[in-house]
Amino acid sequence: MQSLGRHVLAELYGCRFEVLNDIEKVEDIMVNAALEAGAEIREFVFHKFSPQGVSGVVVISESHLAIHTWPELGYAAVDVFTCGDKVDPWDACKYLEIMFGAEFVNASEIKRGILQEQDERLVANI
Repeated sequence: MQSLGRHVLAELYGCRFEVLNDIEKVEDIMVNAALEAGAEIREFVFHKFSPQGVSGVVVISESHLAIHTWPELGYAAVDVFTCGDKVDPWDACKYLEIMFGAEFVNASEIKRGILQEQDERLVANI
């Protein structure tokens, strides 16, 4: 089945507080995760919350990587959405798992823009 993109939703548990709560570290890790996956970075923006937590997004030519952290829980929610065949979102996720020191990761992939099914529905409606 042909799709436009691959979207990995990852939950990282048991991560190090000091990393998840440091905006510069989170930004560096997310940018490097995109590069590890072979992506072309366009822009990125991150925000530090008070008293803790970081959210941010790395916009890549192939789509995006996004993160929201709960350092007090050792938890990070991550989206890695890539289009095309050049970039593998799982490479980015593996890098994030290592760099955040995750003890456990729950991740799944969703195919985005499944064209074959859409084409079949269009034909059925004509």
